[in-house]
Amino acid sequence: MIFLILTYLPALLCGIHVVRTGREMYWLWILVIAGPLGALIYFCAVIVPELAGGRTARGIGKAARQTLDPERDYRNALQALEDTPTIGNRMKVAHAAAALGRWQDAEAQWALCGSQWDDDPAILMGHAEALLELGRYDDALKQLEKLRALGREGQTPQVALAFGRAYEGLGRSAEADDAYHFAADRVPGLEAGARYVAFMAKTGRRADAEIGFAEIERRLGKIASPLRGEARQWRDLAARALGRD
Repeated sequence: MIFLILTYLPALLCGIHVVRTGREMYWLWILVIAGPLGALIYFCAVIVPELAGGRTARGIGKAARQTLDPERDYRNALQALEDTPTIGNRMKVAHAAAALGRWQDAEAQWALCGSQWDDDPAILMGHAEALLELGRYDDALKQLEKLRALGREGQTPQVALAFGRAYEGLGRSAEADDAYHFAADRVPGLEAGARYVAFMAKTGRRADAEIGFAEIERRLGKIASPLRGEARQWRDLAARALGRD
């Protein structure tokens, strides 16, 4: 009896926290069904970010919530757009669709945004990224060229990475190499470096690709374990290009 009480006490305490802080009621179902495991998930997703308040803690909490309900942000964004059909709310829908890999939906939303604001850097970049994911490289390049024409806002490392992808998709290897080289050490995270490694492996520059892959492995080892999942997918992309596991 005492064992059962101690086992479910964390879930009970978390349930009290749910009610007192006005959290979503689905947490109560998770705590009832999953018991101690539900309490652990709630602790990581809600209580740790509250106590710590730091960027890493918030990232852990968001990741846990996304695992439990990956379409929550998308539903909320759609509802907000229906309630208030503004450009800002439509952009939120596009971002949420992209986060779920719904690139057709994201591209359609970005296109609608662009039909009203065709010189907004965020819209041009978001639209270009969706087009890249859909393999529409020529259309993506047109959006990126509009972005570059705006000046400094179109000359960032993130934009260079997008240019590299577009050029690669169009078979313009020399221009792709210049863009990837510029972006590789300047874009935060591992995506730019991984894409450059994959590009070099594809174009026969095995030795350079191996050097880049070693740097990715080094940087991956410095990322906190709870946040390593997304980074690992880029490491794996580079590894596959080199024929590694």
